[in-house]
Amino acid sequence: MDSGRRDALKAGGSVSLLTLLAAAGWLKPGEAGAQGAWNKAAFEAKSIPDAYKAFGGAPAQAKEIAFVATPDIAENGAVVPIGVTSSLPKTEQIAILVEKNPNVLAASFDIPAGTEATVTTRVKMGQSSNVYALVKADGKYYVAQKEVKVTLGGCGG
Repeated sequence: MDSGRRDALKAGGSVSLLTLLAAAGWLKPGEAGAQGAWNKAAFEAKSIPDAYKAFGGAPAQAKEIAFVATPDIAENGAVVPIGVTSSLPKTEQIAILVEKNPNVLAASFDIPAGTEATVTTRVKMGQSSNVYALVKADGKYYVAQKEVKVTLGGCGG
């Protein structure tokens, strides 16, 4: 099949799917190609204080933030499971920061209102490091940290 025809079929299928989602009310006009607000400065931060600054300042410590399914010792730094749960009311965002990675912000999740504030993912860690869960709740930032030891580095080591 010629690639021009293949591209036309893909584009037509995508437009049809977006039209059906809009007709069903699951997708509002303007959301189809829109991206959420991307915090470029936070993803380019090289240190924890720089990341805090990109998010809006130094956060307060919070006992309502818990790490779940996060090992104390990770066997392979290429796939370290990290889970964070926030019991802070009105949690809006959860970010995962890894102190000794080249770019400290590993992931950022927006939490829709009315949903359980729990995220799980896998991150790369080049070496043993502190991992921070940065949570935005009711317009303020809170943080919790956990040390994760890595036996085999995943960021080029």
